[in-house]
Amino acid sequence: MPKRTRFTTWRPLATAATAALMATLLTPAAADAARQPAPRESRPVHSYENAVREAVWVDTGLDGDRDGKADRVAVDIVRPREPALQGRKVPVIMDASPYYSCCGRGNESQKKTYDANGDVTRMPLYYDNYFVPRGYAFVGVDLAGTNRSDGCVDVGGRSDIQSAKAVVDWLNGRAKAYTTRTGTTRAKAAWTNGRTGMIGKSWDGTIANGVAATGVEGLKTIVPISAISSWYDYYFQQGAPLYDSGPEWLSDYVNSPDARAKCAAVQQKLVDGAPRTGDWTPLWTERDYVRAARKVKASVFLVHGMQDLNVRMKHVGQWWDALAKNGVERKIWLSRTGHVDPFDFRRGAWVETLHRWFDHELMGYDNGIDREPMADVERAPDQWTTSRTWPPSGTRATTLRPDRGAQAGVGTLGLHRGHGTETFTDDPGLSETDWAAQIDKSTPEKAGFVTRPLTRDLRLSGSSEVTVTATPSTPTAHLSAVLVDIGPATIRDYADAGEGITTLTDRTCWGASTAGDSSCFKETKAKTADVDYTIVSRGWADLGNHASDLTGAPLTPGQRYTITLDLAATDHVVPKGHRLALIVAGTDKGLIDPPADTPRLAVDLSRTSARVPFVGGATAFARATTGAASATPDVTLLDGVRDPRTAHRVPEGSQ
Repeated sequence: MPKRTRFTTWRPLATAATAALMATLLTPAAADAARQPAPRESRPVHSYENAVREAVWVDTGLDGDRDGKADRVAVDIVRPREPALQGRKVPVIMDASPYYSCCGRGNESQKKTYDANGDVTRMPLYYDNYFVPRGYAFVGVDLAGTNRSDGCVDVGGRSDIQSAKAVVDWLNGRAKAYTTRTGTTRAKAAWTNGRTGMIGKSWDGTIANGVAATGVEGLKTIVPISAISSWYDYYFQQGAPLYDSGPEWLSDYVNSPDARAKCAAVQQKLVDGAPRTGDWTPLWTERDYVRAARKVKASVFLVHGMQDLNVRMKHVGQWWDALAKNGVERKIWLSRTGHVDPFDFRRGAWVETLHRWFDHELMGYDNGIDREPMADVERAPDQWTTSRTWPPSGTRATTLRPDRGAQAGVGTLGLHRGHGTETFTDDPGLSETDWAAQIDKSTPEKAGFVTRPLTRDLRLSGSSEVTVTATPSTPTAHLSAVLVDIGPATIRDYADAGEGITTLTDRTCWGASTAGDSSCFKETKAKTADVDYTIVSRGWADLGNHASDLTGAPLTPGQRYTITLDLAATDHVVPKGHRLALIVAGTDKGLIDPPADTPRLAVDLSRTSARVPFVGGATAFARATTGAASATPDVTLLDGVRDPRTAHRVPEGSQ
């Protein structure tokens, strides 16, 4: 990974020159005042009660609904009144979302509400309550086709991204806006300096990724939470379908009633452009932000749950690596939750860190956050560690090799090349939890390979891959590869409805409140489970994509094929005394859809391997596995979390 470049603290040259001149001309008392240390933290000195609340409609330059008029997107604004009266301009925190009216935001599913004039009364979440008194404007954008905006939702495509990019352009004086949806009276953003930070969870964070990938001027930072980096990888992985529907279902789900009446053509494009074959099409190229990482100028503070089975961790690994390759300033938090906002798993530390991040990136305050560790990683429920860089220095991919054991399907995992074959039959009724629960038992639906009990802790950090050489019995076959930590632990119960949290009744307040917009939100606590194993990382593929990730082809039964499965990024310590397992199987129930056939696959172990990033590389793995071989394992059923829930079709979770 490229060496991290130090942040540069923003300070306009004119400001620096003026300060130097003033120091020479002011009276001693005034000069002393001018030499006071620069602020390191924005303070809540502005009235939230008296904040300006207004709405504008920004011209996107598109006509997605084909009504002969350029689409306008609704932009609701809450900004402090005092700076404008004093001739001072403020930076902007922005959340562009399709959910403001259909589904709501946050753990309590808050929606926008409005007064009789059509100005926002309640902005969902706490961002406006907390940051407006501290001198920021907050902007909530309705994506095209949603709530009060024109146009059509195109699920991460040009319309979605332009909805938000046009607002950044308007904030920087490059686009037009109007005071009403259909009127001609122009609205100017004279109150802002144009410095914009985008934030949001799930689809909202995805839009932040997409706008950053345009390289738009004025976007200084993004904070994508549980966000998508490539929409193909939301619906497929290497040809294997992750859902039983395509983006047209999702578009219809969030489109406003007005948009549904006008957007049939856009819906059909989504159907035609996203065939269920899993082949890559131009539609997916348009929605792949990873390929455009070279354009990103904004810094990125990325947050994700390592057990997120909705927006899966593959989105993190490929986006993070692409940003690193292009020298983008980065920071990351990785939790043990599923699809959960950090406000609901580490609230106090999160608000403080986010505050300091925006102060540094948007206010230009030298508060030291750029000199702190790059990564915060949750090691166990509510137990966090940091890493100076992520993955940590000294992390190296190590090739692990499966080999046969004393009984069929129960093999070993080590550094030496294996031999022979293992055979399994796809069972679409079973999942990764079923496989792991019987890791030490010969079962017909999986092949498992396990290390000796570790003599010291072993840390995985980053993205793995598993190369499988297999001979199928049918023209279609799907493969799953899973890394598992075998040993007792208390983990966040990511398979529970709360995906690792329990919502309480008590509330805490984060910022100022009004009668229409409270800053007080329900507290949460970790929802835990005691388990005998922990799923560490997963990956899936259609074996028909063996020759290309972009297109698949029918298989010839009896012919041998080799394919490399990408496993999701993670950061996990396998403790001393535990074992690390690799499982190769077929359909992972609830996480991928089954193939048309029910194949039997023979895996050639001499041509099958896993590349796993260990801190300390192969040396660390060898040292951790030099102990005596384990005794004959107890083959009783191991306890884990419940089966993965049926895959979400909405990148929000419970919505």
